[in-house]
Parts: sequence; structure tokens; C-alpha cells
Amino acid sequence: MLTLTPVASEAIRQLSLQTDDPEASGIRIAPGPETPQGTALELTLVEEPEPEDEKLDEDGATVYLEPHVAGFLDDKVLDAQVDEGRVTFLVRDDDAPPQPEDFATPNGSDPN
Repeated sequence: MLTLTPVASEAIRQLSLQTDDPEASGIRIAPGPETPQGTALELTLVEEPEPEDEKLDEDGATVYLEPHVAGFLDDKVLDAQVDEGRVTFLVRDDDAPPQPEDFATPNGSDPN
């Protein structure tokens, strides 16, 4: 199952506080647009899951996984970086160190 770093858990908890229903909201990971390298992942702040989503709740942070990506992320880590109030996320292998240029900002998560 996807695991979250402490920084990612805290970032998701803080983003969820910006919604009308912080208890049910979280980050949803789903297939994004096709790219020459393959299908990108899309991270979105949502107030509720889609009916088929798998739910991961870790340290009070909720992540909803679209069924097609849940298996792919089974052995991955969700990490986060906060810079000047802006949150960026990185999905990486469990044993791979994060690379700053790999972080991606979720849709609709502008905290300003």
C-alpha cells in the first residue's frame, strides 16, 4: 500500500482544513493526461472520493486512490515539499531519495 512521509501527511491535513468538510476531504490520485513518457498521475484536493476509490488514512491524512493507480502505487511513497506556503508532492519508490525537480503541485491546491 502507498505510504506517506510525515511531511506529506501534514501537508494533506493542512490542505484538507481549507475545504468545507475537512473530515472527508483529502488528496485523490488518478490517471492524468497521456504524455510521451506514459500516463501522468494527477493529484487533486477533493472533498469526497469517487465511489470506486480506495481510501488510505495515515496519521489523519486521507488519500483516495483511483482503482487503476492503486496497484501501481502499492510499493510507492508519497512525499511532499512545502516552499513559501506552496505544497508540491512526489510519488517515488520506497528506496529512492526524492529529487526536488520531481515534485508536482496538485490541482486546485493554491493555499494563497
